[in-house]
Amino acid sequence: MKTTYHIAIEGTIGVGKTSLARVLAERLDARLIKEEFEENPFLSDFYREPEGYSFQTQLFFLLSRYRQQLDLQQVELFTKRIVSDYMFAKDRLFASLNLNDKEMSLYNSVANLLEKNVINPDLVIFLQSDTSRLMDNIKKRGREYEMSIDWNYIDALNQIYNEYFFRYDKSPLLIINTNDIDFVHKDEDLKEILEFIRKPVMGTKFYNPLKSM
Repeated sequence: MKTTYHIAIEGTIGVGKTSLARVLAERLDARLIKEEFEENPFLSDFYREPEGYSFQTQLFFLLSRYRQQLDLQQVELFTKRIVSDYMFAKDRLFASLNLNDKEMSLYNSVANLLEKNVINPDLVIFLQSDTSRLMDNIKKRGREYEMSIDWNYIDALNQIYNEYFFRYDKSPLLIINTNDIDFVHKDEDLKEILEFIRKPVMGTKFYNPLKSM
């Protein structure tokens, strides 16, 4: 992985992006960049009343993620390797699910201008999981503002993520099925994933590990 400079880890809510990013940054002696989602003042209101707070929530995320991406480019000048727990493109995925047609039109006007200044990662890792597994993970971590998340919302978001990454071709891509593994609590599962990630990547590679015993 000597030629990989910026690794971005993506996936639906609850799949373990930050957990893997934290471990990967430590093992690769890389700088960890985490999404600042908890700073969004509209997030808890959105989960409670999506229709009333979708646009405010999404616009705040768009501008916040854009600012962080610009800061990230400055960090890259002084850092050998970076691991982030999100990529800028995720904002459009959420927007396509949460906004109505008029809101999406306005969102696109802003996002199209900002995206011109954002650099794609050198490697993207997409953590894939079934909706039921994601809901279990969300429940286990117990974030108060996520307690009202609806199964159908996560399922729809999961479908959007899968469709996007099965067409993704802007950088090398690893797709890891996490349904039957637990890299957060099981060292052997984590070891297997890290070994797979360390292999050179060209195009898209899939990793579908056997169920842990």
